[in-house]
Amino acid sequence: MAANFWASSHYKHLLDQEEVDMVNPLDKEKGVTLEDFKLIKMHMSNYILKLAQQVKVRQRVVATAVTYMRRVYTRKSMTEYDPRLVAPACLYLASKAEESTVQARLLVFYIKKLYADDKYRYEIKDILEMEMKILEALNYYLVVFHPYRSLSGLLQDAGLNDLSMTQLTWGLVNDTYKMDLMLVHPPHQIALACIYIASVLREKDTTVWYEELRVDMNVIKNISMEILDFYENNRMFTDERINAALQKL
Repeated sequence: MAANFWASSHYKHLLDQEEVDMVNPLDKEKGVTLEDFKLIKMHMSNYILKLAQQVKVRQRVVATAVTYMRRVYTRKSMTEYDPRLVAPACLYLASKAEESTVQARLLVFYIKKLYADDKYRYEIKDILEMEMKILEALNYYLVVFHPYRSLSGLLQDAGLNDLSMTQLTWGLVNDTYKMDLMLVHPPHQIALACIYIASVLREKDTTVWYEELRVDMNVIKNISMEILDFYENNRMFTDERINAALQKL
């Protein structure tokens, strides 16, 4: 894995929000809207997390798997790459990339345990075949830098590394994987936005600290607003709406 984010393939492949929000023409033909597109990706992020909890892998593996899944759909359609198969295949690939390998048969076992719906029920060979297609879709670029790496050091630097702030900011970072932030913004900016939200919620004055960092506070505040907007809209992400979106595929 590249040690330096700025020299990595992750940095070189950051996208504009408009590029991330582009619904593939094949999906558009099926009536998939931008809202459907976002809902399905969020549902699949949750699916990866549920599956990961069953097979007991680290949060970092979950974060890498979700990033792979979201990267795939900036290049491929959901019509050709069924999200219900892409999600477990990304978890399988990420477990290998993060050196916490999970056996495909274990994933298949837990998929059948989690979902009665036949549309989720794939076999080992399906996961292995999709893994190869995902590798090709990603152009074999598997390096992912996560905000967690910056978070600990930044909290320490700000003198905010008590248990309350650590848990709150960590939880905020986890939730950013339900959005496309990691495809658009460098991970340290996402970490700084999560610290900004947490410091406001915990009434900690970080103004001087941010000034000393010399970061663009407009960018940090914009990312913070995206996260807060997500929480605001989260109540509207009902199972009915997610199922209606999936039915279109």
